[in-house]
Parts: sequence; structure tokens; C-alpha cells
Amino acid sequence: MSVQAYALGMIETLGLPALVAAADAAAKAADVRVVTYEGVDAGIVTVYVIGDVSSVQAAVDAGADAARRVGRLLHSHVIPRPDEYVPKMIKQLAALSIKAEDASVKTKAAAKKGERERPAQAQQKETGGDQAP
Repeated sequence: MSVQAYALGMIETLGLPALVAAADAAAKAADVRVVTYEGVDAGIVTVYVIGDVSSVQAAVDAGADAARRVGRLLHSHVIPRPDEYVPKMIKQLAALSIKAEDASVKTKAAAKKGERERPAQAQQKETGGDQAP
């Protein structure tokens, strides 16, 4: 099995404000790239960063400190030179997250459209519909 030439860092928080603060601090602390984030039930969210091992370690430490200040840090971890299947798994999680967000947006848009159409239908019923006088 091959290994990647970079490290993967993860910062898990409770709530989005702590996650945003962690991602911001991590990106500013070292030469890393914020890859994606993942949300699960009960407000638990995780941000993933990649870069060289020392940069990721510095970024995760800075992000964890920021998360503690803003909200609640649950866990942080750095995996140096992850196996090739780990980044593939993260990409799949990101793709699933994007699909779920798209479906949620479409559902909300359909619900709003339905709310706008209901008053017009109710008005037609009150006036007797589309029948001519």
C-alpha cells in the first residue's frame, strides 16, 4: 500500500461557530489547505486540513485553541502520511455532504413555492374558481 506525502489534520467541535474559528485559525497559522468539513447529528462538525506534517500539526494546534476559545472542542488529531484510502474516504464524505446540501436547498425551495401557490388557490375557492359570471 502506498502512503501520501502529506498529513491529514482533523478538528472536531460542537457547533459551527467553533468550527469556523478553528478552520480560520488553522489556515492562518501554517501553510495548509482546508479541504472540507463534515457535520453529523447533535451539532458535531469536523474540519479537515492537509499539508506537510509540521504545518498540519501547527495548524491543528492553533485551530484547537481557537475552537476552545469560541465554543467547545471535542477532539483534534493529525495523521502523518495517511494511507491512500483515507483521502478517498474524505472525498466521498465531501461529495455526500454536497449532495445532501443540494437536496435540502431543493426541498426548501419547493416548500416556499408551495406556500406561495396556496394563497392563490384559496382565493380562487373563495371567489368561486375560474368560472365566468
